[in-house]
Amino acid sequence: MRVSLFTTCLGELFYVDVLKDVTEILERLGCEVDVPEGQICCGQPAYNSGYAKDTKGPAKQMIEAFEHSDYIVCPSGSCATMFHEYPNFFADEPEWEARAKQVAAKTYEFTQFIVRVLGVVDVGAEYHARVTLHTSCHMTRLLGERESHYTLLKHVKGLELVPLPNNYDCCGFGGTFSVKMFPISEQMVDEKIRHIEETKADVLVGADASCLMNIGGRMKRLGRPIKVLHIAQILNSHQGKGDERDADESRKSTIL
Repeated sequence: MRVSLFTTCLGELFYVDVLKDVTEILERLGCEVDVPEGQICCGQPAYNSGYAKDTKGPAKQMIEAFEHSDYIVCPSGSCATMFHEYPNFFADEPEWEARAKQVAAKTYEFTQFIVRVLGVVDVGAEYHARVTLHTSCHMTRLLGERESHYTLLKHVKGLELVPLPNNYDCCGFGGTFSVKMFPISEQMVDEKIRHIEETKADVLVGADASCLMNIGGRMKRLGRPIKVLHIAQILNSHQGKGDERDADESRKSTIL
């Protein structure tokens, strides 16, 4: 099975270790992974800011970059969702609409692909810690994936998964929202952190780097000791006490 990895902007800039973990897991599960050179930003920042017409150019570039792939896998529910939005851009261009639909149909978020396409629920990971999971808005509400990340974490040896109160609440990132509406965003992420602390978890896990960067950055500023990891880092851990890597958390946390 040939899988093309959409690396995402945040992945390439701040979470390269996550991309390595994703690749290693997929290869271990029997996939041949490639990274199309023609890929760029999916266009989500412009689209979410109201510039839908201006997003058609990046969308066409991404369709051309990935349309020959068997499957497209993305370590971000948010960016994977964007691929599923592409067909809506081309109602007045039937040829591009058809090509966009083909690309959208074979695009999956990372954990979604493992569970729903490969049919795997246990990747052989081992991580000894008390963990809580942040479920991102785009992944659950727009992509519609609410179970795959839970399923995989429940099968990690040594991991204690504790529910996050009000897990459906937004973390306050929302792309440009966190910049344009900073006072509101700050209150939202502070509320999210209070709920995380209620769980007494050692580690916060998520499937969207943007949410993790937002939450992790705020927790660092508040002096909270909770580790923040992408789910791929947990799933690629095999040591008795977890991988012991913090994915250069301190560097990423300075972004916000």
